[in-house]
Amino acid sequence: MDSAESTAAAAARAPNSAARAVDGHDVDDDDDAVPEVAACISTMLDRGGSVESHRLFLARRTALEMLRDRGYAVPEDELARTLPEFRAWWEDKPELERLAFSTTLASDPSSKVKVVFCPIQPVKLMAIRVGRIMSKAREAIKEIFPFKVDTFQITELLVNITKHVLKPKHQVLTAEEKAKLLKEYNVMDAQLPRMLENDAVARYYGLGKGTVVKVIYDSELTGNHVTYRCIF
Repeated sequence: MDSAESTAAAAARAPNSAARAVDGHDVDDDDDAVPEVAACISTMLDRGGSVESHRLFLARRTALEMLRDRGYAVPEDELARTLPEFRAWWEDKPELERLAFSTTLASDPSSKVKVVFCPIQPVKLMAIRVGRIMSKAREAIKEIFPFKVDTFQITELLVNITKHVLKPKHQVLTAEEKAKLLKEYNVMDAQLPRMLENDAVARYYGLGKGTVVKVIYDSELTGNHVTYRCIF
């Protein structure tokens, strides 16, 4: 899997020494009168460092979580790495090649995968890199490489969509589970509700045509129910 669009930008910071008046008295920002930021919000704040490093940190972490959810072996220390730790490691030698990551399928070590981050230059047929990848280059990937290649823009990896509170749980069925389902309901693949192969969830799990996904809804908005979708 590759990702791109790693343009650097300066992070805005508020003055550390700012002061203001509260009830007629000058109060420093560090004073107890300053409202405490809620934990759920404070975790989203970036208190220092470049925008580029923050984006790369989020994108790489989502890519690693994606591999883990696809069944690949991903070290816990990689997933647990914090933004300050990432910046200390990355900014020491900021080269995209350092972000590359290789691992194997937990159930089959012979099945390997590699994540590569590429620059933002437009992609040509001969290069097949992922930046602002051209449609012809994207199609050519399927013809040139004998193995599967997934391409993502960095903006698609800033958030792990499967963690969203409103996103229902998706469970990929094995071949045996799919056969049992079709037999139980006496239906064929084409008769199941469909999910596009380029759907965000399908791309996250790397699902191909014919794969069946069990979708579990459990919220006040959707109620509790289960449905199945076939990738096409």
